[in-house]
Amino acid sequence: MTVRKRVALLVILLSLSISLAIAKKKAQVPDYILKAHTVCVIIDPDAGTSLSDPLGNKTAQDEVEKALMTWNRFQLVQEPGRADLVIVIRKGAGKPVDRTIGNLPTNDRPGTVQQTDNAIRIGGQKGRAPGSPDQTLPQDTRPEQQTEVGTAIALDSFLVYGPGIGAGPDMGSSPGSQISARNIGWRSMGKNILKSPDLPAVSDFRKAVEETEKQQQQQQKKP
Repeated sequence: MTVRKRVALLVILLSLSISLAIAKKKAQVPDYILKAHTVCVIIDPDAGTSLSDPLGNKTAQDEVEKALMTWNRFQLVQEPGRADLVIVIRKGAGKPVDRTIGNLPTNDRPGTVQQTDNAIRIGGQKGRAPGSPDQTLPQDTRPEQQTEVGTAIALDSFLVYGPGIGAGPDMGSSPGSQISARNIGWRSMGKNILKSPDLPAVSDFRKAVEETEKQQQQQQKKP
């Protein structure tokens, strides 16, 4: 290898090192997530109830809420329209084809009692409230079997929605209408990221938030 080629190789390696260093210092979550105080966790309104694991989404929702309680950064609320952030979760089927039941009220929660080592929470939530804008016409709510196909169906998903146009209590009462106009501030998709007790989705989100805050603090200290 000639001297010129060696110098060129060193320049390329140095450039890659600088690029990686800059990428690591880049903020990982938007500022509105850092400023958020309240959060609501809902099941993806488009998710059907899996025939092979009918309680999968409900269990994942409960485990995510408990992890957030343990983190103790955000206050959990029941209504998406009253939350600074809305976390939408969906449990994957583990395979790209899944038989599900549609038209079931996935986000109806008449009563919720959750307890961690240092906190207890009691609440309730309904996916659609009577008289909401999305109920002006009669709806067919009869359960029906359906087949969902796609790579994403096999994977767990965890999306954090922030504020957006129309975000607020007047957006409508269904979870779908509450998140339709919001911005996505963080997303994670992968196999078993909603599996307890580790819950990688929440752990990665927490690391991203804390790392972003750390980077901002370091920048503020610079002269």
